[in-house]
Amino acid sequence: MIVVDGASLTCADVVAVAPGGAAVVLSEEALKAATESYETALVVSATRPVYGRTTGVGANRDALVGTGDRETHDLRLLLSHAAGVGERLDDTVTRAALLVRLNQLAAAGSGIHPRFLQALEAALRTGSVPAVHDAGSIGTGDLSMLAEIGLTLTGHVPWATGHVPPIVLDPGDALAFLSSNAVTLARAVLVGDELSRLLDAAHVVAALSYCALGGASEAFAEQVHARRPHPGTVDSAARMRRLLWHEGDLSPGRRIQDPFGLRAFCQVQGPALEAAGYLRRVLEVEINAAAENPLIDVGSASAYHHGQFSTAYPALALDNLRAAVHHVAELSAARLGDLVEPEYTGLPAFLANGPSGSSGVMILEYVAHDALGRLRHSAGPVTLGTSVISRGVEDHASFTPHAARSAASAAQSYRTVLACELVAAVRALRLDDAIPSGRALARIFTRLADAIPDIRTDHQLGEEIRTAADLLPDLADSAREGP
Repeated sequence: MIVVDGASLTCADVVAVAPGGAAVVLSEEALKAATESYETALVVSATRPVYGRTTGVGANRDALVGTGDRETHDLRLLLSHAAGVGERLDDTVTRAALLVRLNQLAAAGSGIHPRFLQALEAALRTGSVPAVHDAGSIGTGDLSMLAEIGLTLTGHVPWATGHVPPIVLDPGDALAFLSSNAVTLARAVLVGDELSRLLDAAHVVAALSYCALGGASEAFAEQVHARRPHPGTVDSAARMRRLLWHEGDLSPGRRIQDPFGLRAFCQVQGPALEAAGYLRRVLEVEINAAAENPLIDVGSASAYHHGQFSTAYPALALDNLRAAVHHVAELSAARLGDLVEPEYTGLPAFLANGPSGSSGVMILEYVAHDALGRLRHSAGPVTLGTSVISRGVEDHASFTPHAARSAASAAQSYRTVLACELVAAVRALRLDDAIPSGRALARIFTRLADAIPDIRTDHQLGEEIRTAADLLPDLADSAREGP
């Protein structure tokens, strides 16, 4: 049961609710606070111009909305902003967005009628999902997507799944509901969690490659990382020591120095771990924020016009994480190259096991480097562009939605790269008839050997790659556990 109070929602909560799992309940205190915000908005709007309530929006900010026209004006806002183009959002993302928007409204700064909070809670409780199309957002508010949700809540468009009784649209409700980046934040939370889990799983995959390659444990020694103690690198090295069970036993390995894929693993992995942690912290501020413009503040009984709709923080955090993940994926592909090289493994080229000229796992490198190339395209920064729209009034955009979409593409590619390395590492250990000496890693390897088919003659490798990719989330949990 996740209690929505506008202040304590976590990324883990969003991840739990998104697939339709955890139950959601709106706190009575949050509903009361939202009611007070709504009542304050009515008073303030009667005494001074308030953007989107007594005026139009964007370049129409100086156009006054007549008192007899307000409800129609709000409906016009929803209808005109709901473009309804692009691919339909996955239900998981939509449910996450409903939760984020509910929690933001529970922070009680929008002045929206509290019935909107109750309707969102009902949708999450009953599994009702609106049809939301993924287009029209540039990082200054998910206007088109939220307009579609608003029209669904008010009964103007049908639900895609389930049904919640339609609610009345009061004057001022439209902009109060639209003024958010909830959909983008929801997607960022989900992809941030996925990338974080893949980064965790990478420790297990790299540890298996280390064993197959006869790596030297000195690179992970506590003494080494204490002398340049970046938190992510120190954390990564500690995880590798737990998996390999080499504390106090610095095995020399087969070489005086390993290739970078092993020797510099923690130094490259560390920045990615920190980037994932930073993104999580940024998003947990955002999903608990009363960032609607204008802010209706009960304490001062005032409306404040501002720029809190800007999402520069998550945009830059997403750009940073994608770039860091690309570096990590490069090392995974490099280790895969080492695993098919007899000089490093002492095994046949391409881990082949059959007549002369057998290809073994040769194709894994092609698949991995194709995925790495796609990841490289996804890793480019989106925050270098901007836009000037609405007759020049809105002259900056962070393009955070594009950063989140690129992160989802990067996650898919990185998963494939890791899966290819995992298939090769397991095959190398099987061909060498070896079991990792570390107790934790030996248990993991036994589970993997049971799950990944052991076919040593040349054959299609698609099943192994898909199976390995599906196993990565479980490996992430193993990477967090002690020996």
